[in-house]
Amino acid sequence: MDNTNTDWQHRASCRDEDPELFFPVSEVGPGAQQVQQAKTICAKCPVSSECLAYAQRNGLDFGIFGGMTPEERRRSGRRARGAVRAAESQTSSPRQ
Repeated sequence: MDNTNTDWQHRASCRDEDPELFFPVSEVGPGAQQVQQAKTICAKCPVSSECLAYAQRNGLDFGIFGGMTPEERRRSGRRARGAVRAAESQTSSPRQ
């Protein structure tokens, strides 16, 4: 896990919140309300982009980071990888 350059954590809006809020058991039922509460805090956070990048860089599979659930982070990563592959294929394919 990448523990370097985590000074941003001291400025995070969640630092004084109950950590369990950011680790809901489920994203449905009562957990859905918990997810929304966590995302509301993330939406106002000055370092949410750093938090999200940290979670993605370290492959964190649980919890709300940077306002995204684990599934949202996975989808975001797949879209980003797909965009890179598409750009690479356009630049490497011969033009006619």
